[in-house]
Amino acid sequence: MARRWNSRRVKMAAVFCLALFIAAGAVRLASLMMGPITGTTYAKSLPPRQMPASDPWSSEQAVQPADFAKELTTAKGAGKPIVVCAGFRMLYIGAHIPGASFHGPGNSPQGLDDLKKWAQDVPRSAKIVVYCGCCPLWHCPNIRPAFSTLRDMGFTHLRVLLLPTNFNDDWIAKGYAIEKGQ
Repeated sequence: MARRWNSRRVKMAAVFCLALFIAAGAVRLASLMMGPITGTTYAKSLPPRQMPASDPWSSEQAVQPADFAKELTTAKGAGKPIVVCAGFRMLYIGAHIPGASFHGPGNSPQGLDDLKKWAQDVPRSAKIVVYCGCCPLWHCPNIRPAFSTLRDMGFTHLRVLLLPTNFNDDWIAKGYAIEKGQ
């Protein structure tokens, strides 16, 4: 038995098509407004037009997950880096890099204050690696403020762990070591 098309179904189909057309246009407009690619840190990990205009770290201060996982297994004693998670508490509790310390999200004044208090007693020559992994690195709200705070405090061996997608995809799914809990 064939269904009859009434005017209500036709109107609903038209509204649905119009909504799809508007959504596609909004996505296209947003991609055009993000501007040209200006950095090289994420060139291999992010689609065009999604890279930040600038980062507070240099390419020498950036470390890839595979390299850092290997470094964590081979470094001993004073050569082992201090790992700082600048993400959100729930993500840290769910899983974090072994030995990482948590000082609150880098996008909050409380998180940055806690980070500063912790860092006061750390030698400025200490090897520190900061990471977040809450979301794609190009728009992470936590990593840049945390990195900038430590840099401005005078740390000379400061690096950032590049997690282009998120901690789960770029660290856990690759089989690198994790800890869970507080």
